[in-house]
Formats: sequence, C-alpha cells, structure tokens
Amino acid sequence: MKNEIIQKKGFIFVLIAALLFALGGCISGNTKTASMSADDSLGDLPPMASTVGNYEDIELPADMKYSNKKSMTIRTESFRGGIIYYTGRVEIYSLKEYIIASMKKNKWKLAGEVSSQNVILAFTKPSKTCMINIESHGPMSDTTLTMYVTVDVTASKALNAFGEPIQ
Repeated sequence: MKNEIIQKKGFIFVLIAALLFALGGCISGNTKTASMSADDSLGDLPPMASTVGNYEDIELPADMKYSNKKSMTIRTESFRGGIIYYTGRVEIYSLKEYIIASMKKNKWKLAGEVSSQNVILAFTKPSKTCMINIESHGPMSDTTLTMYVTVDVTASKALNAFGEPIQ
C-alpha cells in the first residue's frame, strides 16, 4: 500500500516537474520577447526584412523564402516585371498587415483589398503596380505569397525626384 502511494507521489512529482519545465520555456520566451521589444524601441531598428529581387521598394519578412522554380521575370527596354513566388511559415493576416505597413513606408498606395479565405492586395505607384495574393493552406503548412509586379520603365523616366510626372 505504501509503495503504491509513493509511486503515485513520484508520478505526480514527475508530472509537475515536466509541466514546470514546459511553462518555464514559455515564460523565458516571453521574457526574451519583452527584452527584445525594449531593445528595439531603444535602437529604433527596423524589423528584419528582405527586399524582393530588384525591387528595393518592396519588402517581405525574412521568414518568407523565394522560390526560383515558381517565379519568372521579364526585362525589356521599356518594361520590367514578373510573377514572384514566396513561401513561409507565417500567419496570413499578420503577413497582410506587415506588407501593408512596409508598402506604405515605401510610398506605395493601397489601391484595393479583398479578404476571404485568401487575401489579395493591390498597390500602385507612378509607373508601377504590385498585386499580391496571399494563401494559407492550413495551420500546419506554409503560407504562399504570389506577387505580380509591373514597372513601366519609359514612364518612370518622365518623373521628377518626387515621383511626379514632368509636364
């Protein structure tokens, strides 16, 4: 009888230790996040991002990985553009908010948005367009981002330093 009680107490002790170990990881993770956000506000550093190909004014989170096999670009004397494909383990609506904020920071104008199961965003700049389709394939799979970018090179040459047409 005493052996059974000791075994039950031992099992409960191991269970509590495992639970505390698991919660300890969560607590220290939150502490790291809090200290990182405090450091970020002090240094005022931008979040880690990478630019998209030759488009320095389009940024994505570093978690998004470029797919060379599914992407294609075209470059002529008067036109530059392409279909650019990325995947990453990010939440669809946080990616949407990140893209909207970074495009606004880079002077893109949000021309339209459609949100349902997928998210479609359309952005414009003088002589540039960018349409983005974000798809989530479930909580345990990657989010895909397909970007359709066009740049009218000849029209951009007729702009002043502020991106306004020269008359």
